Amino acid sequence: MHEARYLPHWEAGDVDGAVVAVDVIRAFSSAAYAFNSGAAAIHLVADVEEALAFKAAHPGVLAMGENHGRCIDGFDFSNSPVEVAKADLAGCTLVQRTSAGTRGVVAARSATRLWCASLVNASATAAAVLAADLGTPAYVITGRFEDHPDYGTDDLATAKLIERARRGEPLDADATAKEVASSEEAARTLAIGEGHVDPDDIVHATLVDLFDFAMEATREADGLWLRAIARG
Repeated sequence: MHEARYLPHWEAGDVDGAVVAVDVIRAFSSAAYAFNSGAAAIHLVADVEEALAFKAAHPGVLAMGENHGRCIDGFDFSNSPVEVAKADLAGCTLVQRTSAGTRGVVAARSATRLWCASLVNASATAAAVLAADLGTPAYVITGRFEDHPDYGTDDLATAKLIERARRGEPLDADATAKEVASSEEAARTLAIGEGHVDPDDIVHATLVDLFDFAMEATREADGLWLRAIARG
């Protein structure tokens, strides 16, 4: 069996086959909680201006995300799983932009099939990748940056848990959740402070397999769309 690849976003552009973009703190944790709150679809974009333009052009669309971890003027939600978990999003369309997660998934432009994942939907993602029968996936570690190659340890730990689930190996879920919760990324995020980060965001992001749906991204005429796909 081939070994999975764990790539930063700047190496993901030419990768085909099954690709999983991982952002546990906090983009794809927030997306999963948004779907659980009833969201119908999420439009993924790389830039703040693109998100605001999409919202302006589509009345009723809600914007979710951050810039350098902080709330964005004109957005309806920050990049907070706690905040969107409390919202009634039944039937809503959202547009999401984040500094790492959405930029990373947009970069994976050659993927045959593309998923977004975090710990809260890890096993469901693994099952979806396995069912796609495209072979060993590549994981985009979205929290790693060219000027900070030491970042993204939280996403790497999450990706490795998903890969263990895909291979049918023990998840070691408690240890992984603790590793993510005690990571430097968790500390940096919490340090941003009130109004931008809920103190319980990390707790919400580290509830392994809370949701039994994968989140698949598809490229359509107007861009990249994320939808929840129930297992089975």
